[in-house]
Amino acid sequence: MKVTTVPALATNTVAHEVGPRRPGAIYQNTTGAYEVLALITDPKTAAQLLRRDSARWAVIVRDVLRADGEPFATGAVWTTEDHLVCEAKPTPVYAPAA
Repeated sequence: MKVTTVPALATNTVAHEVGPRRPGAIYQNTTGAYEVLALITDPKTAAQLLRRDSARWAVIVRDVLRADGEPFATGAVWTTEDHLVCEAKPTPVYAPAA
């Protein structure tokens, strides 16, 4: 299955649930510290990844505190327990000309 990163979020509700988790961001909570590898906003792809028909989005993350941390998908909403450690760098649509 091909996973794509979609920078634009479908609704304000989804944006609120995802929080500042964009590809490249690192956040921490009580269970670990995670690097965001991809943000999936296609509901069909998210539902397949999370094995949950009601999923509207998914975030693929990797635990950076574990040497053997494997990427996994999560649909956990952003809460006050989550803390942004490093913001994602903005990705321009067009690369600047040399």
